[in-house]
Amino acid sequence: MPRPIQAHINPNALESNLRVARRAAPSARIMAVIKAEGYGHGLTRVAEALSAADGFALLDIQDAVRLRENGFRQTILLLEGAFNAEDLALVAGHDLACVIHSAWQIALLDAYPGKSSLDVWLKVNSGMNRLGFTPQQAAQAMEQLCRHRAVRSITLMTHFANADEARGIAEPLALFNDFAAPYRVARSLANSAALLRYPETHGDWVRPGLMLYGASPFAEVSAQQLGLQPAMTLRSRIIAVQELRAGDEVGYGALFRAEHPMRIGIVACGYADGYPRHAPSGTPVLVDGQRTQTLGRVSMDMLYADLSRLPQAGVGSSVTLWGEGLPVEEVARAAETVSYELMCALAARVPVVV
Repeated sequence: MPRPIQAHINPNALESNLRVARRAAPSARIMAVIKAEGYGHGLTRVAEALSAADGFALLDIQDAVRLRENGFRQTILLLEGAFNAEDLALVAGHDLACVIHSAWQIALLDAYPGKSSLDVWLKVNSGMNRLGFTPQQAAQAMEQLCRHRAVRSITLMTHFANADEARGIAEPLALFNDFAAPYRVARSLANSAALLRYPETHGDWVRPGLMLYGASPFAEVSAQQLGLQPAMTLRSRIIAVQELRAGDEVGYGALFRAEHPMRIGIVACGYADGYPRHAPSGTPVLVDGQRTQTLGRVSMDMLYADLSRLPQAGVGSSVTLWGEGLPVEEVARAAETVSYELMCALAARVPVVV
Protein backbone atom coordinates (compact mmCIF):
# COMPACT_ATOMS: atom_id res chain seq x y z
CA MET A 1 0.00 0.00 0.00
CA PRO A 2 1.52 3.38 -0.98
CA ARG A 3 2.31 6.04 1.59
CA PRO A 4 -0.79 8.26 1.88
CA ILE A 5 0.71 11.65 1.06
CA GLN A 6 -0.30 13.24 -2.27
CA ALA A 7 -0.19 16.65 -3.92
CA HIS A 8 -3.44 17.40 -5.72
CA ILE A 9 -3.14 19.83 -8.65
CA ASN A 10 -6.27 21.57 -9.88
CA PRO A 11 -5.92 22.75 -13.53
CA ASN A 12 -9.29 24.50 -13.31
CA ALA A 13 -7.90 26.70 -10.52
CA LEU A 14 -4.94 27.66 -12.71
CA GLU A 15 -7.31 28.62 -15.53
CA SER A 16 -9.50 30.60 -13.15
CA ASN A 17 -6.52 32.49 -11.71
CA LEU A 18 -5.39 33.36 -15.23
CA ARG A 19 -8.82 34.87 -15.83
CA VAL A 20 -8.38 36.98 -12.68
CA ALA A 21 -5.12 38.29 -14.15
CA ARG A 22 -6.86 39.05 -17.45
CA ARG A 23 -9.60 41.00 -15.72
CA ALA A 24 -7.09 42.97 -13.66
CA ALA A 25 -4.95 43.88 -16.68
CA PRO A 26 -7.29 43.75 -19.69
CA SER A 27 -5.11 45.80 -22.02
CA ALA A 28 -1.86 43.88 -21.43
CA ARG A 29 -0.59 40.59 -22.73
CA ILE A 30 -0.07 37.89 -20.11
CA MET A 31 3.41 36.42 -19.67
CA ALA A 32 2.72 33.54 -17.25
CA VAL A 33 5.74 32.84 -15.06
CA ILE A 34 6.16 29.07 -14.88
CA LYS A 35 9.75 28.78 -13.67
CA ALA A 36 10.79 26.15 -11.10
CA GLU A 37 8.61 23.49 -12.74
CA GLY A 38 5.61 25.77 -12.57
CA TYR A 39 6.27 26.67 -8.92
CA GLY A 40 6.31 22.96 -8.13
CA HIS A 41 3.07 22.19 -9.97
CA GLY A 42 4.70 20.58 -13.03
CA LEU A 43 5.91 22.50 -16.08
CA THR A 44 3.87 20.97 -18.89
CA ARG A 45 0.85 20.46 -16.65
CA VAL A 46 0.83 24.17 -15.83
CA ALA A 47 1.52 25.23 -19.43
CA GLU A 48 -1.43 23.17 -20.62
CA ALA A 49 -3.74 24.68 -18.00
CA LEU A 50 -2.47 28.18 -18.85
CA SER A 51 -2.50 27.67 -22.61
CA ALA A 52 -4.61 30.81 -23.01
CA ALA A 53 -1.67 32.92 -21.80
CA ASP A 54 0.12 35.01 -24.43
CA GLY A 55 3.54 33.85 -23.28
CA PHE A 56 5.52 31.88 -20.74
CA ALA A 57 8.53 32.98 -18.71
CA LEU A 58 11.02 30.56 -17.19
CA LEU A 59 14.73 30.11 -16.50
CA ASP A 60 16.02 26.84 -17.93
CA ILE A 61 16.51 26.75 -21.67
CA GLN A 62 15.87 23.00 -21.70
CA ASP A 63 12.44 23.67 -20.19
CA ALA A 64 11.79 26.20 -22.93
CA VAL A 65 12.79 23.68 -25.57
CA ARG A 66 10.53 21.10 -23.92
CA LEU A 67 7.57 23.46 -24.25
CA ARG A 68 8.32 24.04 -27.93
CA GLU A 69 8.61 20.31 -28.51
CA ASN A 70 5.24 19.87 -26.82
CA GLY A 71 3.65 22.24 -29.30
CA PHE A 72 3.44 25.50 -27.36
CA ARG A 73 3.77 28.38 -29.83
CA GLN A 74 3.43 31.34 -27.46
CA THR A 75 6.26 33.74 -26.75
CA ILE A 76 8.67 31.97 -24.40
CA LEU A 77 11.02 34.21 -22.42
CA LEU A 78 14.23 33.15 -20.66
CA LEU A 79 14.26 35.34 -17.56
CA GLU A 80 18.02 35.11 -17.02
CA GLY A 81 18.79 35.08 -20.73
CA ALA A 82 21.45 33.03 -22.48
CA PHE A 83 24.58 31.88 -20.69
CA ASN A 84 26.74 30.85 -23.65
CA ALA A 85 26.88 30.57 -27.43
CA GLU A 86 25.16 27.18 -27.40
CA ASP A 87 22.20 28.77 -25.61
CA LEU A 88 21.91 31.43 -28.30
CA ALA A 89 21.80 28.75 -30.98
CA LEU A 90 18.89 27.11 -29.15
CA VAL A 91 17.20 30.48 -28.65
CA ALA A 92 17.31 31.07 -32.39
CA GLY A 93 16.45 27.50 -33.35
CA HIS A 94 13.36 27.40 -31.13
CA ASP A 95 12.28 31.02 -31.57
CA LEU A 96 12.73 31.97 -27.92
CA ALA A 97 13.07 35.42 -26.41
CA CYS A 98 15.82 36.17 -23.94
CA VAL A 99 16.51 38.78 -21.31
CA ILE A 100 19.67 40.87 -21.63
CA HIS A 101 20.68 41.97 -18.15
CA SER A 102 24.47 42.39 -18.37
CA ALA A 103 27.13 43.64 -20.75
CA TRP A 104 28.60 40.15 -21.15
CA GLN A 105 25.33 39.01 -22.74
CA ILE A 106 25.62 41.76 -25.35
CA ALA A 107 29.12 40.44 -26.01
CA LEU A 108 27.56 37.01 -26.58
CA LEU A 109 25.29 38.59 -29.18
CA ASP A 110 28.28 40.27 -30.81
CA ALA A 111 29.91 36.87 -31.26
CA TYR A 112 26.72 35.15 -32.40
CA PRO A 113 27.39 33.72 -35.87
CA GLY A 114 23.83 32.81 -36.80
CA LYS A 115 21.73 34.56 -39.42
CA SER A 116 18.44 34.50 -37.48
CA SER A 117 17.62 37.64 -35.52
CA LEU A 118 16.47 37.39 -31.91
CA ASP A 119 13.84 38.99 -29.68
CA VAL A 120 15.48 40.46 -26.59
CA TRP A 121 14.15 41.99 -23.39
CA LEU A 122 16.48 44.62 -21.93
CA LYS A 123 16.31 44.59 -18.15
CA VAL A 124 16.55 47.90 -16.34
CA ASN A 125 17.66 47.88 -12.70
CA SER A 126 15.17 50.25 -11.07
CA GLY A 127 16.43 49.72 -7.53
CA MET A 128 16.24 46.03 -6.71
CA ASN A 129 19.94 45.63 -7.53
CA ARG A 130 19.65 42.02 -8.58
CA LEU A 131 19.79 41.87 -12.38
CA GLY A 132 19.75 44.61 -14.96
CA PHE A 133 21.46 47.76 -16.19
CA THR A 134 21.18 51.00 -14.28
CA PRO A 135 19.39 53.65 -16.36
CA GLN A 136 22.76 55.19 -17.21
CA GLN A 137 24.16 51.84 -18.37
CA ALA A 138 20.91 50.90 -20.06
CA ALA A 139 21.07 53.91 -22.39
CA GLN A 140 24.32 52.61 -23.87
CA ALA A 141 22.99 49.04 -23.97
CA MET A 142 19.86 50.24 -25.74
CA GLU A 143 21.95 52.05 -28.32
CA GLN A 144 23.93 48.89 -29.00
CA LEU A 145 20.85 46.69 -29.25
CA CYS A 146 18.88 49.08 -31.47
CA ARG A 147 21.52 48.78 -34.20
CA HIS A 148 22.57 45.19 -33.53
CA ARG A 149 22.47 42.84 -36.51
CA ALA A 150 21.26 39.94 -34.31
CA VAL A 151 18.33 41.77 -32.70
CA ARG A 152 14.84 41.63 -34.20
CA SER A 153 12.85 43.35 -31.45
CA ILE A 154 13.43 44.91 -28.03
CA THR A 155 11.15 44.94 -24.99
CA LEU A 156 12.09 47.04 -21.97
CA MET A 157 11.50 45.42 -18.59
CA THR A 158 12.09 45.94 -14.91
CA HIS A 159 11.15 44.18 -11.67
CA PHE A 160 9.78 45.76 -8.50
CA ALA A 161 11.23 44.92 -5.11
CA ASN A 162 8.35 46.33 -3.03
CA ALA A 163 5.14 46.03 -5.03
CA ASP A 164 3.69 43.90 -2.25
CA GLU A 165 4.82 46.26 0.52
CA ALA A 166 3.52 49.57 1.84
CA ARG A 167 6.54 51.29 0.30
CA GLY A 168 5.11 50.58 -3.15
CA ILE A 169 6.52 51.28 -6.59
CA ALA A 170 6.43 55.06 -7.11
CA GLU A 171 10.18 55.66 -7.11
CA PRO A 172 11.27 52.73 -9.33
CA LEU A 173 8.32 53.31 -11.66
CA ALA A 174 9.31 56.94 -12.17
CA LEU A 175 12.91 55.94 -12.75
CA PHE A 176 11.92 53.34 -15.33
CA ASN A 177 9.45 55.63 -17.08
CA ASP A 178 12.00 58.42 -17.32
CA PHE A 179 14.43 56.05 -18.97
CA ALA A 180 11.89 54.43 -21.28
CA ALA A 181 10.17 57.63 -22.44
CA PRO A 182 12.28 58.17 -25.61
CA TYR A 183 11.87 54.62 -26.89
CA ARG A 184 8.91 53.33 -28.87
CA VAL A 185 9.18 49.71 -27.79
CA ALA A 186 7.08 47.32 -25.71
CA ARG A 187 7.36 47.48 -21.91
CA SER A 188 6.94 44.93 -19.12
CA LEU A 189 6.97 45.88 -15.44
CA ALA A 190 4.28 44.16 -13.38
CA ASN A 191 4.63 41.03 -11.29
CA SER A 192 1.57 39.60 -9.50
CA ALA A 193 1.51 42.28 -6.81
CA ALA A 194 1.91 45.20 -9.22
CA LEU A 195 -0.60 43.68 -11.64
CA LEU A 196 -3.25 43.55 -8.92
CA ARG A 197 -2.47 46.83 -7.14
CA TYR A 198 -0.94 49.28 -9.64
CA PRO A 199 -2.68 49.55 -13.03
CA GLU A 200 -0.15 52.19 -14.09
CA THR A 201 2.47 49.41 -14.30
CA HIS A 202 0.60 47.19 -16.73
CA GLY A 203 2.35 48.33 -19.90
CA ASP A 204 2.35 45.91 -22.83
CA TRP A 205 3.17 42.70 -20.93
CA VAL A 206 2.39 41.71 -17.32
CA ARG A 207 4.23 38.82 -15.67
CA PRO A 208 1.97 37.11 -13.11
CA GLY A 209 3.55 34.28 -11.19
CA LEU A 210 2.42 33.58 -7.63
CA MET A 211 -1.18 34.61 -8.21
CA LEU A 212 -1.59 32.04 -10.97
CA TYR A 213 -1.04 29.29 -8.40
CA GLY A 214 -3.72 30.69 -6.10
CA ALA A 215 -1.63 32.44 -3.44
CA SER A 216 -1.88 36.08 -2.47
CA PRO A 217 1.18 38.28 -2.93
CA PHE A 218 0.01 40.50 -0.08
CA ALA A 219 0.34 39.86 3.65
CA GLU A 220 -2.86 41.74 4.45
CA VAL A 221 -5.13 40.48 1.64
CA SER A 222 -6.12 36.84 1.30
CA ALA A 223 -6.19 34.87 -1.92
CA GLN A 224 -9.92 34.38 -1.48
CA GLN A 225 -10.43 38.16 -1.28
CA LEU A 226 -8.57 38.46 -4.58
CA GLY A 227 -10.74 35.79 -6.22
CA LEU A 228 -7.87 33.30 -6.43
CA GLN A 229 -8.19 29.53 -6.02
CA PRO A 230 -5.44 27.24 -4.70
CA ALA A 231 -3.96 25.13 -7.48
CA MET A 232 -2.03 22.79 -5.16
CA THR A 233 -3.40 20.96 -2.13
CA LEU A 234 -0.98 18.83 -0.14
CA ARG A 235 -2.81 16.04 1.67
CA SER A 236 -1.87 13.07 3.82
CA ARG A 237 -3.34 10.94 6.63
CA ILE A 238 -2.79 10.17 10.27
CA ILE A 239 -0.89 6.90 10.58
CA ALA A 240 -0.68 6.64 14.40
CA VAL A 241 -2.12 8.19 17.55
CA GLN A 242 -0.35 8.80 20.86
CA GLU A 243 -1.96 9.54 24.23
CA LEU A 244 0.15 12.00 26.21
CA ARG A 245 0.23 12.60 29.94
CA ALA A 246 1.00 15.97 31.47
CA GLY A 247 4.74 16.49 31.18
CA ASP A 248 5.27 14.22 28.17
CA GLU A 249 7.48 15.63 25.45
CA VAL A 250 7.07 15.46 21.69
CA GLY A 251 9.59 14.95 18.92
CA TYR A 252 13.26 15.66 18.34
CA GLY A 253 14.67 18.19 20.77
CA ALA A 254 11.56 17.90 22.96
CA LEU A 255 10.38 21.28 21.71
CA PHE A 256 6.84 20.65 22.92
CA ARG A 257 5.84 19.54 26.43
CA ALA A 258 2.22 18.66 27.22
CA GLU A 259 0.77 20.69 30.09
CA HIS A 260 -2.19 18.33 30.40
CA PRO A 261 -3.33 15.01 28.91
CA MET A 262 -3.54 15.19 25.11
CA ARG A 263 -4.13 13.13 22.00
CA ILE A 264 -1.76 13.67 19.11
CA GLY A 265 -1.80 12.28 15.58
CA ILE A 266 1.29 11.29 13.63
CA VAL A 267 0.98 12.55 10.04
CA ALA A 268 2.79 10.97 7.10
CA CYS A 269 4.50 14.16 5.95
CA GLY A 270 7.88 15.64 6.78
CA TYR A 271 10.62 17.86 5.51
CA ALA A 272 11.73 15.23 2.97
CA ASP A 273 8.31 15.77 1.37
CA GLY A 274 8.83 19.54 1.24
CA TYR A 275 7.11 20.55 4.46
CA PRO A 276 9.24 23.17 6.27
CA ARG A 277 11.29 21.67 9.10
CA HIS A 278 11.35 25.03 10.83
CA ALA A 279 7.54 25.26 11.06
CA PRO A 280 6.91 25.76 14.80
CA SER A 281 4.28 24.35 17.10
CA GLY A 282 1.04 26.09 16.26
CA THR A 283 1.37 25.93 12.48
CA PRO A 284 -2.17 25.33 11.17
CA VAL A 285 -3.29 22.04 9.63
CA LEU A 286 -6.70 20.57 8.86
CA VAL A 287 -7.66 17.14 10.18
CA ASP A 288 -10.88 15.78 8.69
CA GLY A 289 -11.54 19.33 7.56
CA GLN A 290 -11.23 20.75 11.07
CA ARG A 291 -8.55 23.27 11.94
CA THR A 292 -5.90 22.27 14.45
CA GLN A 293 -2.15 22.78 14.82
CA THR A 294 1.20 21.07 14.60
CA LEU A 295 3.23 20.25 17.69
CA GLY A 296 6.97 19.87 18.14
CA ARG A 297 9.65 19.63 15.50
CA VAL A 298 8.90 18.37 12.00
CA SER A 299 10.75 15.11 11.27
CA MET A 300 12.05 13.93 7.89
CA ASP A 301 8.96 11.80 7.20
CA MET A 302 6.41 12.72 9.86
CA LEU A 303 4.94 15.55 11.87
CA TYR A 304 2.58 15.83 14.85
CA ALA A 305 -0.98 17.20 14.89
CA ASP A 306 -2.95 18.10 18.00
CA LEU A 307 -6.12 15.97 18.18
CA SER A 308 -7.17 17.04 21.68
CA ARG A 309 -10.29 18.84 20.44
CA LEU A 310 -10.99 16.38 17.63
CA PRO A 311 -12.27 13.24 19.39
CA GLN A 312 -13.52 11.74 16.12
CA ALA A 313 -10.07 11.90 14.49
CA GLY A 314 -7.78 8.90 14.47
CA VAL A 315 -5.75 6.59 12.26
CA GLY A 316 -6.79 7.16 8.67
CA SER A 317 -8.11 10.68 9.20
CA SER A 318 -7.36 12.99 6.28
CA VAL A 319 -4.91 15.84 6.80
CA THR A 320 -4.57 18.96 4.66
CA LEU A 321 -1.12 20.53 4.99
CA TRP A 322 -1.98 23.46 2.69
CA GLY A 323 -4.28 24.23 -0.20
CA GLU A 324 -8.04 23.83 -0.34
CA GLY A 325 -9.44 25.09 2.95
CA LEU A 326 -6.02 26.16 4.26
CA PRO A 327 -4.22 28.89 2.27
CA VAL A 328 -0.57 28.10 1.62
CA GLU A 329 0.39 31.66 2.56
CA GLU A 330 -1.08 31.11 6.04
CA VAL A 331 1.15 28.08 6.57
CA ALA A 332 4.11 29.99 5.17
CA ARG A 333 3.48 32.92 7.50
CA ALA A 334 3.42 30.60 10.53
CA ALA A 335 6.72 29.07 9.35
CA GLU A 336 8.22 32.53 8.73
CA THR A 337 8.76 31.88 5.06
CA VAL A 338 6.88 32.58 1.82
CA SER A 339 4.36 30.49 -0.08
CA TYR A 340 6.71 30.36 -3.09
CA GLU A 341 9.17 28.30 -1.04
CA LEU A 342 6.58 25.80 0.15
CA MET A 343 5.20 25.08 -3.31
CA CYS A 344 8.61 24.96 -5.00
CA ALA A 345 9.98 22.66 -2.29
CA LEU A 346 7.49 19.88 -2.99
CA ALA A 347 9.66 16.75 -3.15
CA ALA A 348 9.83 14.47 -6.15
CA ARG A 349 8.84 11.53 -3.95
CA VAL A 350 5.38 13.01 -3.36
CA PRO A 351 2.87 11.57 -5.86
CA VAL A 352 1.04 14.23 -7.85
CA VAL A 353 -2.57 13.66 -8.87
CA VAL A 354 -4.81 15.83 -11.03
